[in-house]
Order: sequence, then structure tokens, then C-alpha cells
Amino acid sequence: MQTLPSHARIVIIGGGAIGTSIAYHLGKLGVSDVVLLERDKLTSGTTWHAAGLIASGGMSTETLIWIEQYTRQLYIDLPAETGLSTGWRQCGHIHLACDADRHEVLRRDANFVRSQGVERFELSPAEIKAKFPLIETAGIVSGFYTPSDGRANPVDATMSMAAGARARGVRFFEGTPVTDFVMNGTRVTGVVTLRGTILADQVVLATGMWSRQIAARIGVRVPLQAAEHYYLLTEPIAGMHPDMPVVEDPTTYTYVREEGGGMLFGLFEPEGAAWNLNGIPQDASFSVLPPDWDRMTPFLEAAFERYPVMKTAGIKTFFCGPESFTPDGSYLLGEAPEVDGLFLATGLNSLGILSAGGVGSILAELLTTGTSTQDITGLDIARTRPHQATRHYLGARIPKSLGYTFTFGPLPHWHHKTARGMRRLALHDRYAAMGAYLHDLSGWEMPYWFSPDAPPPKVDYASHARQAWHDLSAREHHATRTAAGLFDKSFMGKFLVQGRDALAVLNRVSANNVDVPLGTNVYTQWLNHQGGIISDLTITRTGEAEFLLVTGDILQSMTPAWLRRQTRADEAVTVSDVTSAFTILSLQGPKSRDILQAMTGEDLSNAALPFRASRFIDIGPVPLRIVRVTYMGELGYELYIPTEYSHAAHDALIAGMRAAGVEPVHCGMMALESLRLEKGYRDFAVDIDNTDTPLQAGLGFVVDFSKPDFIGRDALLRQKAAGPLTRRVVQFLLQDPEPLLFGNEPILCDGKDAGYIRAGAFGPTLGASVGLGLVTHDDGITADMLRSHRWEVEVNDRRIPATPSLAPFFDPKGERVRA
Repeated sequence: MQTLPSHARIVIIGGGAIGTSIAYHLGKLGVSDVVLLERDKLTSGTTWHAAGLIASGGMSTETLIWIEQYTRQLYIDLPAETGLSTGWRQCGHIHLACDADRHEVLRRDANFVRSQGVERFELSPAEIKAKFPLIETAGIVSGFYTPSDGRANPVDATMSMAAGARARGVRFFEGTPVTDFVMNGTRVTGVVTLRGTILADQVVLATGMWSRQIAARIGVRVPLQAAEHYYLLTEPIAGMHPDMPVVEDPTTYTYVREEGGGMLFGLFEPEGAAWNLNGIPQDASFSVLPPDWDRMTPFLEAAFERYPVMKTAGIKTFFCGPESFTPDGSYLLGEAPEVDGLFLATGLNSLGILSAGGVGSILAELLTTGTSTQDITGLDIARTRPHQATRHYLGARIPKSLGYTFTFGPLPHWHHKTARGMRRLALHDRYAAMGAYLHDLSGWEMPYWFSPDAPPPKVDYASHARQAWHDLSAREHHATRTAAGLFDKSFMGKFLVQGRDALAVLNRVSANNVDVPLGTNVYTQWLNHQGGIISDLTITRTGEAEFLLVTGDILQSMTPAWLRRQTRADEAVTVSDVTSAFTILSLQGPKSRDILQAMTGEDLSNAALPFRASRFIDIGPVPLRIVRVTYMGELGYELYIPTEYSHAAHDALIAGMRAAGVEPVHCGMMALESLRLEKGYRDFAVDIDNTDTPLQAGLGFVVDFSKPDFIGRDALLRQKAAGPLTRRVVQFLLQDPEPLLFGNEPILCDGKDAGYIRAGAFGPTLGASVGLGLVTHDDGITADMLRSHRWEVEVNDRRIPATPSLAPFFDPKGERVRA
């Protein structure tokens, strides 16, 4: 038996496809002092029973497409390197559309993946049957065929990666469960096993369905849960052969592929079943669960109508095994916000084999450089909230996760209906009584629009067409542009940073200068050492050694963790999360000053309270902080109200609006989105991310290069000196008022793919859809360059002429904001 080392630079816990891939990629980077610990045998968790599909369908972001394509190429290349097959077979993949809405979803997806370099073709029902003769095509509108997709053997692929890792010096120890961690304050410094303790600089948790209970030992909350996952395997069927494409049908929640001459029939049913909510057994190796025939038979019977041969085929196996899923259907990657040095790579939602190569590469980058060349904002473990890891929450949400992952997630307006109501605004009941349509945003029940005069109209979750609620949102938008609108922004993260060295730490992590007079609000980004944006926030100086930070909702866990990691041993700083302590009501619009000035009797003129100034005022009986700032492109103010005073302040504001002759209009998130996109304001993790620098994002105006040092400064200076940027975030306005933008629409320059829309909405003031898109062009992207080319945005089956701009289409000089 191998002797366990006493120390390793990196310890990886978990010997499935993900952990093994991380080990392989660390070895490729020249990091050989790596130990992988597997509780039992490699692949014994869930890797061994995976279907091994390698498909680009449903990979809805640039990062997910990259992960899938990288993994595919890795499985092609590995055998030549290691001498071990990965079982890769390029058989193609067909995604079925059985109604008009799904057809548009799949066409839009095909457009997007083409912009990322993946070829996909639309097939008629007859062409589908020619490729898969055993299918019944009745009810099929069309199919979308990706010839480069295929499948791999999960065990073979894992063993091939393990061989590559071992060849580079990585040590593997099977039969070595980790029982505890070694901690030094908030940093993990090693692991304890039944065979001894290994000290380590970094620890990776790649333990799949065990991750939640293992991480909980040191206070790290990991929101995932195992669920029953099924496939049916038939005896050999005449007409099946290994080169037949995989066929995926979201309508029947099934995929089908060849296996051993028979048909492997996988299920992602809409009503699943969680497995062992109280904890996964330590000895659950190569687990086979008793199938629930009563629950699954209706789904099987419906699916058999698509493949009539199944009605008479001999059933070889009806397999049920555990697979872990996350509440939002996205992976859990990155450094745990609670514990320094602990990295997670888990929660792959049954896409572990498809994603193993790319995820391994990303984790190896994070471990060795602290960042990734891919956008990981939507995959970062820090986006999650503690309540999402509770048994109660997971028990309610995870049974719906299989169907969400496979069928409902791509629909434009779908949202979860289970495990709701966890975080309610102080004014929640009032908003509900006003006809608010509530949507889950980081656990908050947020109004998306209001229907104050009639029951809320029905939302068609699958349709990309205009719906009745668009007029309601437009009403809120116009009220803000012409008079005043009232928004609740309490969902944003709020932090009080205090202490002797608060200014020094904040100025070191902020690209802008926060050494400003008391009562001044600063807009800034935090950057990694490569200059990529990792946070987008405002900082208000509230004292000599006190600052109020306001961040996006997904940055609530990341913010204190980043500050902790950037505070030096001899510096004194405290960070208090005060998110729940304040309601933020934002009064925005050209009449907002008149309303507040009449209510308070105070001078709120430009001279007394200029843009980005802050002070205390009274709103009715409530003393509160006012900050003159906007995210809607209008004269406006944010009011920071101690939570217990929320109702009193709201009453006073409504009375004040009426006294000023302004109809009180409450505004939801959809109006906020259309307002900010008209103005070109950026939204972190939506249209800017860690792969963008402030210069590329159009935010260079809030970078203070006169500061001698801040994280990312050197990288930005190098980029600035290199000449015109070849990659930039650009605003686009469609020249046709009818099409709607949702994001991921390809941008074409002179008929060739040049980028894609990251966020879009209809702009009621501009009269057409407006979006922010990422554009790449070798000539360098300048205003002159944009004017000298022909631009289009591909919306479903049309290429719409579009106008690009580096300056905002609405109020480009910011005159309304500073009025």
C-alpha cells in the first residue's frame, strides 16, 4: 500500500470524472505535487452509471459551450497521449421541436452556438426519420442536428485522464475517505483521513452528491442534493446501431441512444424524487436504487409513443441511480466564500461527463492563477445563499430540478414555483396586494411588474412574443421617464466596512478612488490581477473610517470573502453584512427632486446635493440616508431606510407623490431592465463579467490611474498601451420596432458573426429593442469602425439591421442624471 504523504500543494477529494480531470489539468500546468483521495474506487460515486452524452444542446452561455467543446476535444485527443480509450464516438445529436415555441427556442439556440463556432442544422421530420428510422415523427415540427456531438464512455474517459495525471506525477489514493479538515482560522490547511493527515496549501472538494455534508463540517454551505435518476435499457433491437444519433425530446422528458445494440432510454421527469435528504451513506458505492415503477410508468408510456418499437422490446434493465442537482441548475465551482483555500467543483446536474474536461481546466486555472479565462460568474459557488443548502429548501426544490434542467430551463419566462417565499421584502404584502408579479431573484420575492387595476395577466412561459404584461412594464417605464417611478432595490447586498485601515483596503481593491470627502458616493469595479471585473458596486463614504458598500445580489457572499482575503495581517478592518438592515426605495424621474424637496423642506438642489452626494434627511417621521444616484438614467435618489421603518417611509412617500400631483407608480424589475439598457448601464454577471476589463466594458471613466496601486492596474495599463481594443461591450438598437431581444442573439458585421447580445429588452422610449453585446473585431473597435460597417442582430429567423454605439442611445451626455 502506498504511503500517504504528510504534505501536498493541492489535495483533491473525489475520484470521479471531475476530480480526476482537475488532477490531469494541474499536471498539464506542471503542478505535480497533487494528491487525489478517493473514498472507495475511482468512478464509484455517480460517474460509473452516467450516460456519457457529449452534446452542445442547451449549453446556453459562452462558458458552457466552451466547456462542452473543450471536453469533446479532450476525449478525442486523450487516447493518443495516454494509450487508453475514452470511448468517444461522434454520432451526432438531434434535438426535437414539437411545437412552435420550442421550435423558436431551438432555432435561437442554434443561432447562438453557431456564433460560438458550432455547426447545427435544422432537419425536417422526414430527415429525422432517415437518421433515426425507429422514431415516430407525428407531431414533430423539426429537429436541430449537431453532427459534431457524440458520446463517451464515462469510466474509460476517467481512467484515461487518471493515466495522464499519474504520468505527470499526480498521486492517487483509493480507499481513503476524508473524515475531517485541518483549519487555521478561516483557512483550510489540510485533510484528515483514516490513513493519516495531509497538510495542503489548497483543497478541492469534487465529491458530487457527498459535497454538501462534507463541506458542512467546516461551515461551508453547498446547495445540492441527490435525486433518483433513471434510464431504461432494452435487449438488442433490429435497426439500432452505434452510429445512430442521440435524440433528445424535451416534450417527453427523454433522450435515446444506442447501447449494446439496444436502446438506452434516459428520463428527466418533471416530478422527481430526492434521495437521502439527511445525508448520503458513506458506503454508497456503485449504488443501484430500487426503481419506482408506479411513479415512472406514466412517463415511460408517453415516451413510448415516440418510439413504438419500445412497446414490444425486451427490457434488459430499468436502472435507477443517484445523481446530484442544484437549485438553479448551474454548477458549483470556485473558492468557498466561508473558507479560504477550499475550492469546489460539484453540482454538475447530470452533465459531469460532458463538462469534466472544461471544468477541470477552469479549476486548474483558479488554483494556480486565482482567476479563469472563462466567465464563471454564473457557476461560482459564491452566487448562492445559505438557505438554499437547507434540507427543507432542497427537499422542495430538487424534485423539480430534473425537468427544469432538461425541458423548462431554456424557456424565456420560466421560473421555479417550489421553495419560494424564502426572502421577502419588508413591503412584500403591500406589493402583492398591488398586483405584483413576483419572481425569485437570489431567493428574494421581487416584483417584476405590477397590475394595479386588474388581476395580473397570464404569463406564457414559453413564448418569445409580446405579452399583456409588456404594456404594464412600459407604463412603469414611461412614468419614470416623464414624472417619477418608485422602485424597491432592497435585494442588493449592503455592507458596512469600518476600521483603521478600511480606506487603505478599499482603495487597494477598487479601480476608482474612494478617498473622497464624507458623504460622497463612488461607482467602481473590483478587479482580479489580470484586470477582469469581479465586482461592480458603489461605495459611499459615511465616516473617516467607515464606508457603505452596495453590490449586486449575487455578490452578497463574495464581497466579505474578497475583502477578508485582501486584508493584510497587520491591517484592521471589519466587514458587516447589513443587507437585511435596510430597505432601499429608489425614487427616480424628473419630478423626484420636487417631490422629496416638498416633503422634507430641505434644499436638494444641485448645489446642496449634487450627483453622487449623500446625507441624512427625514421622510415623514423617518430619518434615513439619501444618496443621489440612479440606475435608470434619470434624476433620482436612493433612500436607505432602517427596515423597521419601511412602512412608515413608504406611506410618507406615497403621500408626498400625491401631494405633488404625481400618480404613485410602483415599478418592477422589467422596467428597471428596460430603463438601464436604454441608458447603457452595465449589470455584472449579465452583460459584464470576469473576462471583461473596465476598458472593454466601457467603464474606463471610473478607473483612476492616478492612484499608485490597485489590483489589476498593471494589466489595464498594458491593455491601454496596446492600442484599439479588439473586444468591447457595445450598445445596439434594432432598426425594426417589432423583434424582441432576450440575450444570446448573434451580432453580425458585414454578414459575418462578430459577437452576441448579452442582455436585451424592448426600450419604450427608444421605440425598439435595445441591448448590450460583446463584439470582437481584429481591426479594433472604435466609434469610426462601428460607423463604417453594416451591423445586424439575428433574432430567431431574421437578421435585423441594427445601430451600434459606444455612447448611450438615451441621454448620451448625462444631462438628465445631473439635472
